[in-house]
Amino acid sequence: MISSALIGVFWGKIKHTVKEKTEAIERLNKALEEVKTLSGFLPICASCKKIRDDKGYWNQIEAYISEHSEAQFSHGICPECTKTLYPDFQVD
Repeated sequence: MISSALIGVFWGKIKHTVKEKTEAIERLNKALEEVKTLSGFLPICASCKKIRDDKGYWNQIEAYISEHSEAQFSHGICPECTKTLYPDFQVD
């Protein structure tokens, strides 16, 4: 026969474990709500590189990706474009 004290100890451990698991599930659900990911095909203009959204509007790639992910952009000019845009500028 199991004593009521022993049952109480086990019941307390079970309640504690259930509480911990419930809290972990809540934290995971909150984290999932904050995650933004891009997936699937993105219709992109072959010329200007704008992306068509699901409403049919064409957006600058930076705006689209910023809106649909956690990515942030910093702009610069690559060496090839520097030569094309600023031919008199010497890059060492």
